[in-house]
Order: sequence, then C-alpha cells, then structure tokens
Amino acid sequence: MAVIDSAYQYYLSTYAGSGTSRYDTHKKSQLRAVYNNIVKVNKDSPLYKINFTRDTGRFAIDIKEQARSIENFIAALSNNAPDDNAEHAFSRKIAQSSDEDAVSVQYIGSNMDADNSKQFDVTVERLATPQVNRGVYLAPGASDFVPGNYSFDLNTNLSSYEFQYTISGRDTNETVQRKIMRLINNANIGLNATLVSNDRGQNALSITSQQTGLSDNEQYLFEIMPAPDSGSIRAMRTLGINDITEMPVNSLFLLNGTEHSSLSNTFTVNNAFELTLKAPSAGGETATIGFKADTDAIADNVQSLVNVYNNMIQLGHNYHGSQESGKLLHDMESVAKSYFNELESIGLNLQQDGSIHIDKSLLTDAVSAPDARESFHTLNNFKNGLQRKATQASIDPISYVSKVLIAYKNPGHNFAAAYHSSVYSGLMLDTYC
Repeated sequence: MAVIDSAYQYYLSTYAGSGTSRYDTHKKSQLRAVYNNIVKVNKDSPLYKINFTRDTGRFAIDIKEQARSIENFIAALSNNAPDDNAEHAFSRKIAQSSDEDAVSVQYIGSNMDADNSKQFDVTVERLATPQVNRGVYLAPGASDFVPGNYSFDLNTNLSSYEFQYTISGRDTNETVQRKIMRLINNANIGLNATLVSNDRGQNALSITSQQTGLSDNEQYLFEIMPAPDSGSIRAMRTLGINDITEMPVNSLFLLNGTEHSSLSNTFTVNNAFELTLKAPSAGGETATIGFKADTDAIADNVQSLVNVYNNMIQLGHNYHGSQESGKLLHDMESVAKSYFNELESIGLNLQQDGSIHIDKSLLTDAVSAPDARESFHTLNNFKNGLQRKATQASIDPISYVSKVLIAYKNPGHNFAAAYHSSVYSGLMLDTYC
C-alpha cells in the first residue's frame, strides 16, 4: 500500500489544487472518440510486464497532466478559429491589467465579440477572506487530554460530518492536535487544518475554509460542535476549535467608480473578463483593464504554446535514467523537428535539449509581414502535431514507463484487452503498484 499512497498523495499534492477549465468537459461525441481511441490502443498493444517503482506512478501522472494542459490550451486556441483559420487561432484576445499586483485578468469571452477599445477601471478596496477557527495554544509535550474515545460534528452550509478520534495514554497535546488535523485534511471537505505556534513555543490547531465571503442568509461557513457526552465536550474545550476566530468577509471593489462586492476574489465581468483580486489598490489607485495589442497577443499565445511543449520536454529530462523518458522526448521532439526550418524562419529555435526558444522580435516581424499567412500556417501545423502527440500520451501514459515486452499480439486476430486502460487507474488502487 505504500506505493499506492505515494502515487495518490503525489497526485493530490501536485495536481488536485490546479482546478479544471471548461475544456475539461466534453460532448458525447468527444467521449465516444476517446473511447474508440482507447479500444484501438488496446488492440494494438503488446503484452508486457511493468516494473513498478516509486517513479513509475509519478511519471505516468505527470505525463497525463502535462498532456491535459497541452490539450486544454490548444482547445482554447482552436475555440477562436471555428473554421480552422490559423491566424484567428493565434490572434486570441488577451486581456491585461495596468496593476497586476492589485488585480489580474483573463479574457474568457469570444474573439467575435471582442472590441479592442473596450476597457474599464477597477479599484480594490478589500479582499474576500475565509473563516478561521483557531484553537487554544497548548504546550506540545504536555498531556492535557484524558484518554478515551471522542467525537465532534462539523457542519457546513451544504453537509454535516462526524469525526471520531481516540486519545491514548501516550498521546501528547501535539499528537492529538496532529491527529485531528489529519482527520480534517484527509476528509477533503474544503477545509485546511494546520498547526500554528506562538512565541512561547505552544501550538494551536487552526482550521481555515477554502471558501471565502459570507452571503446574507449565512451565519458561518463551517461550525464545529462536540458530541453531547461530557468527555467530548471537555476535549473540545481543551482544543478550542469550536470558536470562530475570524469571520469570513466579502471582497469590496469599485468598477468604474461604482461599489460592488463578491463572495470570492475571483469573478467575471459581463461574462467576458475573469478578474482575480490580489491586494488592495495602493493609495486607492485604479487599475485599467483592457486588451493587449494584436501583435503582443499573438506573441503571448505562441509563447504559451511553446511553454506547454517545453514543459513536456523538461518532464522527459527530469525522469532521465529512471523511466523510458527517451521515448517521450523522441515523440515530442519529432513534432518540432518536422517543421524545423519553417519554425526557425519565424523565430522558434529548436535547442540541443529539445526545447524551443523564441526570438520575439523575429516572431513579431513574421506575423505582421504581408506574407504572414505562411507563418500562421507553420504555427498551426506545429500546434496540430503537438495536439496529436498530447492526445496519444493522454490516452495511454503507461506506454512511456519502463516495462518488459512479453509478446506481440497475433496480427489480424487481436482483440481489445478490457483491462489495459485500467493500468493507469490502478496506480491509485492496485496493491501491486
């Protein structure tokens, strides 16, 4: 089970907080295409034995998630070019803020509706904050708890949970606090529990909500109540985590001088701009939200495409020697090498390690020249080739891990192996991975 825990915990700690985008949802036809691709891979895959090590799960997870980021970014580009117009794809509008320290912005609207002259002002007066329950500071080595079995209820505005814990005669204040901290964190219910220390070396259990702000009909984001028995009440009094230390607060900001508030620090304006408040505006200064110039937006889109490609190349180098990273590097580098001369002519230079470095001035000249259509055609070919490789890696990341080939299937008489595609899922579930 240790290897499973390692793979699962690695996934949670590295990628679980990255969130999802609208490109992570799919139509039935898209899911059917993914299924058909899986069946095809299963039919063509030989029989092999995987050498499971600590790096096996991490390597497969990294490939799957990096491939997903490539697919999502390319989907965002392609969404702006329904007719497969390469120029429109890389001309995706990019919003900018004149004060990134106070507020950042992302344009989520359609290029068809974008107006380069559209802009507005934002002044951040207050950030939205979470609820915090900070317990009593206790000496870590002391034992202020009576051994026994205890429980408490934790209520949110959507659900109720019961937590049970046992205190033995060997437990200290710190071990009890850490035990409850793990209970709450492992429950994955939108709360983060940590230990905080004061200047006297004492520890307190602090519980913070991931959600921020409080609507008019809410009194709290979460509530902790001990079980009605005297032991649980006494233990909760010692812990002190049932008292709210900091109430959640809504954000407060001005849009073109008009006051608004939000439960979160991230929200949309006119279903086109996604704003993220970062800090109160210094001196009450306003931040202007608008669009980048077309050539700057194109350069940024190309740079972002190169970044997701370089991330996959770097992944291959990170696992060099421990997995079959050479196959991953070969597959990814082959995309750039296929258009080596064309990419180099517009400022995308292939480096010795397989990564790409952009000459911004040469790229800008290429996409603004009278024959820019050829440059966009090259970029589009590179984008489509990278998407194909990313899709293959996403469907079967296990094809890149170290394994021993046992036998090839009989050509013309093969069939789909029902469990082949479950090997990746087994990294989280199978006791032998």
